[in-house]
Amino acid sequence: MLSQLRDILIRYALIATGIVIGALSLIVFLQPLDIAPAGVAGASTLLNELFDTPIGLMIFLLNIPIQLAGYALLPNGARVIMRSVGIILVFSVVVDNLGPLVPEGGLSDDRMLNALFGGMTGGIGVGLVYRAGATFGGTSTLALILQRRFGFPMSTTFLCTDTLIIIAAGLVYGWEGALYAAIALFTAGLATDYVLEGPSVIRTAMIITDKPEEISQRVFASLQRGVTSWKIKGEYTGTDRTMLYVTIARSQVRDLKDEISHVDPKAFIVIGMGHAAYGAGFRRVRRKGM
Repeated sequence: MLSQLRDILIRYALIATGIVIGALSLIVFLQPLDIAPAGVAGASTLLNELFDTPIGLMIFLLNIPIQLAGYALLPNGARVIMRSVGIILVFSVVVDNLGPLVPEGGLSDDRMLNALFGGMTGGIGVGLVYRAGATFGGTSTLALILQRRFGFPMSTTFLCTDTLIIIAAGLVYGWEGALYAAIALFTAGLATDYVLEGPSVIRTAMIITDKPEEISQRVFASLQRGVTSWKIKGEYTGTDRTMLYVTIARSQVRDLKDEISHVDPKAFIVIGMGHAAYGAGFRRVRRKGM
């Protein structure tokens, strides 16, 4: 019971923090310097510039047809939409009521700084809400509808909607404004991924070699990392060889290459990136509720 209560409190704390950070990103960094964010918030910012409509109110109104479509077209649509409606409503209210509390004109007159920090803080806000298992609605709901009903990849939907926002920003704010909007969107995507996945702190290595035992022993002794091996066949040469797989810390890449070169300078090595590893020598796997 206590663990469930803790999980609920953490979830709502993440959502509340994400909403506030997302709202501050919009009204402190982006809107004052005529930089459009992604999705429905971007469309609402452009409408504010053209017709002086309240941004928060427009976010709410533009979401109504999208959420109704989600309710009608998505499996378990009521449950999916109910998660988003509350967030949309609170976000809209926060956006329209935080404005008088922040410096008029934002914190800086430098559009590049505002695009970078607006994108970064906006991405953090979105990432926190995603981590809580919710969304800001808008294009996220639209992308889910197109994926579930028509098989469109969600990334394609986001790419199309973001491209439309950038083009619209160019028409409203000028093409320099479109470039700043693109910077903000790109930065937001990076920040969201960072919040969801964390820093890339590990590396994986695949090593094709004729001396698997010697390399494995050096990795054991020098890096204290386990090695997995399996037999492979080179289709071009028809030669049977061995592939080794090892997970290491980012700081150990140089040491790994040195150890391999001492044993087999002709080894073929592929280094990949990873965000986290769980198990012996890395993070402990925690069961939910512990």
